[in-house]
Amino acid sequence: MNRQRRKTENQKMAGDRGQWASKREYILVVAGSVVGLGNVWRFPYLCYKNGGGAFLVPYGLLAVVCGIPLFLLETSVGQYTQEGFITSWRKMCPLMQGIGFGQLIISLCCFIYVLIEAWALVYLVFSFRSQLPWASCENSWNTGKFELWFVTNLFTLPISHQVVGLIHKHTMKTTSMKELGSVRWELALCLLACWIFCYFSIWKGVRSSGKVAYFTALFPYLILLILLIRGLTLPGAWDGIYYYLYPDLNRLTNLEVVWIEAGSQIFFSYSVTEGTLNVLGSYNECYNFDKTIHMVGFGKKVLNVLSLTRVCCLSVTSRDCFWLCLLNSGTSFVSGFVVFSVLGFMAHKQGVTVDNVAESGPGLAFIVYPQATAMMPLPQFWTVCFFLMLILLTVDSHFVIVESFITTVSDLFPKWFRAPVRHEIFVLIICVSSFLIHLTLGGIYVFQLIEFYGSTRVCQNFMAVCECLAVGWIFGADRFTNIIEDMTGQRPSVFFKLCWKYIIPLLSLTSFILYLVNYKRLRINDWYTYPDWAYALGWTMTLSSVLMVPLWAAGQMCLTAGTLRQVSAQRRVLDHVSSFLWNTSGIPL
Repeated sequence: MNRQRRKTENQKMAGDRGQWASKREYILVVAGSVVGLGNVWRFPYLCYKNGGGAFLVPYGLLAVVCGIPLFLLETSVGQYTQEGFITSWRKMCPLMQGIGFGQLIISLCCFIYVLIEAWALVYLVFSFRSQLPWASCENSWNTGKFELWFVTNLFTLPISHQVVGLIHKHTMKTTSMKELGSVRWELALCLLACWIFCYFSIWKGVRSSGKVAYFTALFPYLILLILLIRGLTLPGAWDGIYYYLYPDLNRLTNLEVVWIEAGSQIFFSYSVTEGTLNVLGSYNECYNFDKTIHMVGFGKKVLNVLSLTRVCCLSVTSRDCFWLCLLNSGTSFVSGFVVFSVLGFMAHKQGVTVDNVAESGPGLAFIVYPQATAMMPLPQFWTVCFFLMLILLTVDSHFVIVESFITTVSDLFPKWFRAPVRHEIFVLIICVSSFLIHLTLGGIYVFQLIEFYGSTRVCQNFMAVCECLAVGWIFGADRFTNIIEDMTGQRPSVFFKLCWKYIIPLLSLTSFILYLVNYKRLRINDWYTYPDWAYALGWTMTLSSVLMVPLWAAGQMCLTAGTLRQVSAQRRVLDHVSSFLWNTSGIPL
């Protein structure tokens, strides 16, 4: 009877929100979401800059004590509540519902990564030409005066003027935030294509995105393997790998840079504190076991015996989280060989050392790597492989972020947006409006400003502290581990409770303070300085997500009747009632 009641309740909820067709789809979507640009263009450069192989020590340690516990926490919160990242915190801890609103703003800022997808698509189209545009000077944008400005003022790499000319024409579009220039139809069409693909990936919710992930999550690994084999066979490749992994143990003593950079990379790469893991987890089955109460008589005594029967395999265990995190970090490590083998080849061809060509971010993706592939035999093939991989890595992360935003808003207003036709229209409105907003001019200046301030370390660390405070202290770490055991049949180690209650808040708060103390304004390539109004806009984006938590908590305390002690006592009574109903019926409140 309990099992039938649970099944009916789940079917009712699934009819409104949908669920993953299989655990395989969930794993693929999460893997595609967390494995993205940061693995290819950020981790290898951080490893090289911060001690080579020695950087793996703080990176691995912080992955164990921060990354994996937070990954499990957010996934379990979503799975337990079956809600988006606003309403999930409303159910878990109403006082901390501001976490969800802050994550909503962060997800809006993360929409900007679709520009990388569009830029890569432009380059992919140019890669099919018989003569690569960046391999010659016979192009409409090759004007010596302009190229000299770009090389000397924006990028100080020893690269050809052909490449930077193409970069400026099709991605930069402007010379500063003050000169917005005009829209280029090539880039606008590629951006439109990216949003069309995003729409048809998520318009049916997880029923469509789960199927798309079979290609977008797996195919990049095939391309990565091809590029790895090719890179390792290039002359000078091992010189680049030497720069990538040669350990400088003295760098480990620099806590304010190396250890903080490692923690920031873990947060960025694992997609924790952004809310996407909550949403993806909410589409899993909440129950992995069926609870049945048996009445057993012993003489005059009657005992209640709880039996657990495995009924599904869609719940996510701590082991699943561990393997997903390991996949992410392993991909980052292998990507370093792909990147630095090519950088070593490029340095070998130019007769310079690897540190003269090493670059991260857009500089690596759109300047250094295209220039290196132009030096190889069959340059079109290798360029197509690289930019196709870059597009697929971005696609997953992009449509998961958009899907998370849509799911969260739909869960806030289920009567408005969960109906089948209304849902498709709502998704269409979000995609069209975002496309029009991203036509805003400013190119890479706008992109780097939003990337730096929209989801900066301040947001990551503050959200991590708030999440651990909500789960570890207010909701209760012991109660949370009991819930995970009820959902999965496996009790998390006491190590996770220690991380949620003490280690993660302490480390995140330390990183938060150090960031504010050592804050430096964003500068592109240490040369271009933004106008003051741009920095003010950047900090507005940062504070708009951070301040949501204390402002919401203060509002709740002012508007809720009774003293804090009375509200806490009332909450404890409701917790006992909820726990009793959970144990007897298997249905959470």
